[in-house]
Amino acid sequence: MNAPAPGGAITIASKRISRLGLGTMRLTGPGTWGTPNDTTNAITVLRQAMTMGITHLDTADAYGPHTVEDLIRQALHPYPDNLLLATKVGMIRPGPNMWKPLGRPDYLRAATEASLRRLAVDRIDLCYLHRVDPTIPLADQIGALADLQTEGKIAAIGLSKVTPEHIRQACEVTSIAAVQNCLNLDEPDDPALAYCADNNIPYVPYRPLNAGRLAATAGVEKSLSWLLDLGEHVAPIPATSNPQHLSALVQAASQHLPRAH
Repeated sequence: MNAPAPGGAITIASKRISRLGLGTMRLTGPGTWGTPNDTTNAITVLRQAMTMGITHLDTADAYGPHTVEDLIRQALHPYPDNLLLATKVGMIRPGPNMWKPLGRPDYLRAATEASLRRLAVDRIDLCYLHRVDPTIPLADQIGALADLQTEGKIAAIGLSKVTPEHIRQACEVTSIAAVQNCLNLDEPDDPALAYCADNNIPYVPYRPLNAGRLAATAGVEKSLSWLLDLGEHVAPIPATSNPQHLSALVQAASQHLPRAH
């Protein structure tokens, strides 16, 4: 029997999934670099998330780089049909704690092809442009992903860390299945939140506990409930490498009661 969907359910990229997802940025070594100290623990966390009803996993080729996509394959392949597995391309890693957007169409294609191999899939459920590269026209960056979508290698396209104007421009090229931006009680203002609601685009807040700080200052349940109450289009993806913390996240989201409107 499947566990209830923590936080309720939402449709993203044509899949009905849990509103609470799991971010996987912490399943690496220090500086989001290399392998974690305990790969067995990382695999346990990924499998525990599925067992507890989380059906939305978010990763990126830049996490490690490449580390977490490999771990997800080791932990979960072959993937259950109800899992939305999202990854991101368009960010290079010169070193630990170093990140740089790279949106050249040939690079985005090569990165997507590499993610397909690491994840051992023929098609990525949801592929985000990790960051907009300001040196490349956005239409060219989205166009590269749209070409891969036409070829059947990407099912749906998302955007990360974007403005409403970025979203508007991208939607002129192809449909956008989700927007992933930072939002939490400490950083509560993002104009893309309302833009997504007005345009029926799921909004996926990353860093919903502000890198864990809000767990101490506001509490996990209050922090997640605040996000879930912002609209039915909101689906947070807290990240953790701790099985006990994951259990607390699921419990907090499961206790959330939708606010009457």
